[in-house]
Amino acid sequence: MIDPIDNLPTIRETLSKVNLRAKKSLGQNFLLDEAFTDKIAESAAPFEGTVIEIGPGPGGLTRSILLMGAHELIAIEKDRRAIEFLEELKKAASPRLKLKQADALTEPVWEFGFQPRQIIANLPYNIATPLLILWLKHANAFDKLTLMFQKEVAERIVAQPGESCFGRLSVLCDWLTTAKILFEVPADAFSPKPKVTSAVVQLMPRKDLLFDCRLNYLEKVTQIAFNQRRKMLRTSFKKFGGTQMLTSLNIDPMIRPQDLSTESFCKLANHLGPQLG
Repeated sequence: MIDPIDNLPTIRETLSKVNLRAKKSLGQNFLLDEAFTDKIAESAAPFEGTVIEIGPGPGGLTRSILLMGAHELIAIEKDRRAIEFLEELKKAASPRLKLKQADALTEPVWEFGFQPRQIIANLPYNIATPLLILWLKHANAFDKLTLMFQKEVAERIVAQPGESCFGRLSVLCDWLTTAKILFEVPADAFSPKPKVTSAVVQLMPRKDLLFDCRLNYLEKVTQIAFNQRRKMLRTSFKKFGGTQMLTSLNIDPMIRPQDLSTESFCKLANHLGPQLG
């Protein structure tokens, strides 16, 4: 049986007739290469519950997700032009596709639809990290997150202690999820072409956290540590007891934050959390 979506004109054909240009102010870079949109959707399958897509733009990835068998796809788009552009796809995919014009930074997507819930998105570069941190605070609401970032951010997400790009985002992601880079996406797969290579990361929220900790404490401790990432921990935490405090926790006061394990960050967060508020 032919899916009605297959009978639609290609996105490139439709874009040639409709004036929908990517807006720099919205961080838009449209992913139009079907080989990559299909690869992302295939990596995120199977689709058993609700799929949430952030920033569908003209709908390249949206089509791939639907054609790969998603039963319920909620697409959140801030740009009204894109919402109007997607109406034809919505009709063809009815009732599986729901469109919502909104700012993803203010939407409680962790409450949308039903479990198993997942997010798939080619994220706007300018809000990708704030969105990820927001969703991490509700990680247990998701089965998985398959997200595209610029390669540099993707490498920070999966970095391990001792690596130069290990930082605050690395600690939070490691504590709450298992994350891996699936593949890279070259600049020429987008319109307009960004100046950087992108990478798709898949994050699987942990059912049981490896170490007991409170997220708000861990956020504050990692912020203190990585605000001075070139300095030794004894300097960064001097006003909290410095060397003596760190030694009492069996943490080497002479090391730098990028060399400290997630477990030790959790230990530090639990100790200092009440003081940090």
